[in-house]
Amino acid sequence: MTWLKEVIGTEKAIIAMCHLLPMPGDPLYNKEKGMDYVIEMARKDLLALQEGGVDAVMFSNEFSLPYLTDVKTETVAAMARIIGELMPLIQIPFGVNVLWDAKKSLDLATATGAKFVREIFTGVYASDFGIWNTNVGETIRHQHRIGASDVKLLFNIVPEAAKYLAEREIESIVRSTVFNNRPDALCVSGLIAGAETDDQILKRVKETAMDTVVLANTGIRLDNVERQLSVADGAVVGTTFKFDGIFENHVDVKRVKELMSKVKTFRGQGVGV
Repeated sequence: MTWLKEVIGTEKAIIAMCHLLPMPGDPLYNKEKGMDYVIEMARKDLLALQEGGVDAVMFSNEFSLPYLTDVKTETVAAMARIIGELMPLIQIPFGVNVLWDAKKSLDLATATGAKFVREIFTGVYASDFGIWNTNVGETIRHQHRIGASDVKLLFNIVPEAAKYLAEREIESIVRSTVFNNRPDALCVSGLIAGAETDDQILKRVKETAMDTVVLANTGIRLDNVERQLSVADGAVVGTTFKFDGIFENHVDVKRVKELMSKVKTFRGQGVGV
């Protein structure tokens, strides 16, 4: 049994993404509609995900494009307001992801009571955002300074739109990440949101990580969810829950129910409920 059962309530957990629209300071923010519209759309997506039966939800500033690695205060403040206003409606465990800033993600988690954060905590990358460096030692110390020691850390070790500056085998990345940092989970991603996680890389990560939770982080669909969950301990799901499976669209409760029905059948086959 992993911490997923204790924190989220089930093994083979499905963590659904609640993608927040552009907010103040973001280039695509709709000033005419304002924050009330952002909050209303987040409310609709949250309720659709919960009605569809997901196990947990993660709020992220997915449409704060292009992303920053040093996120501005106004973004964190806006996300805190959104989650605060939605709090009476949240019925399942939730996490947060302030793209792409590990410290700000922890700040938001502490302010809102989030159970977990997903971020890039380790490594140095050539990325769409320039040279992308991290400082995991300082980040973990920040976690403890602000009283977030109980927040689970989901390490994205195959970042989207980025690659290690030096070639490293995935096994060596997993071994050193687990040994040096004791992550609560390792997230394995495709190239971008909605891109399928490579089955073979997922398998190599799980075989190397052993007791550490491994999550398929992108590209879960009806046609691959059983295959991916047969290897991974759970999955993060965003794009496939949206109307027509399109990243930019809002959540379609019908698609959520379809995938969750398949997941729950799979979990009932002696895999862990």
